[in-house]
Amino acid sequence: MNVKSLFDLSGEVGIITGSAQGLGEQMAIALAEAGAKVALVDINLEKLQKVEERIKKLGGECIAIKTDVTDPLQVDNMVNIVVKKFGKIDILINNAGVVSNYPAEDIPKDEWDKVINVNLTGVFLCTQRAGRQMIKQRKGSIVNISSMSGLIVNRPQPQLHYNVSKSGVIMLTKSFAAEWAKYNIRVNAIAPGYMRTPLVDKVYPRYGKDWVKYIPMGRIGDPSEIKGPALFLASRASSYMTGSVLVMDGGYTAW
Repeated sequence: MNVKSLFDLSGEVGIITGSAQGLGEQMAIALAEAGAKVALVDINLEKLQKVEERIKKLGGECIAIKTDVTDPLQVDNMVNIVVKKFGKIDILINNAGVVSNYPAEDIPKDEWDKVINVNLTGVFLCTQRAGRQMIKQRKGSIVNISSMSGLIVNRPQPQLHYNVSKSGVIMLTKSFAAEWAKYNIRVNAIAPGYMRTPLVDKVYPRYGKDWVKYIPMGRIGDPSEIKGPALFLASRASSYMTGSVLVMDGGYTAW
């Protein structure tokens, strides 16, 4: 098998949650550019449809499905729509996420619940539901978007609840990987550092200078830079990887 074929996703079907903008949008485009049929999933249908139009203009085949990943019934419905439309699920990228900043002593219970529900429970539900289809197929690749915040405590912004949720994603990844390897399902994670997404842009004026000081590469990442790592883990190029965490943080966690 030559190198190009390792990254070829022609005939594959992929789901990307949180794909209305930022990293999710870029990963959806990456899968489509590699030949996959793509299911775009997000709670914001208006933005999602703009990404759908963009991919179709590139010649890709895709469908937009409004879904709250914290709602089991909506997740079940989303999975059923994808299977009915495309006949299978080969790839799942769990990217939907939220963040907020509070000192640990001041985190409201409802804010804790929201972050944990979206960032961790949502990953569990989508993985479990899509995984049931992959088990039937005896084939699948799942990529969970964690964060370097699942490996270290960020500074200077306080975000205990976010860090906990992303750390949980890493253990969830390893646990699913261990149980599902026998079904030929691989489960890996990407741990990005600071990326220039709409969520980061909101707080960059306040924290950006401090962040860059601690990044050996001297800059935060562009969302498009996640396309390569996502394609690598989704494709046959990473066929002997499961339960792994791929860190892409400009060297932040090296110091």
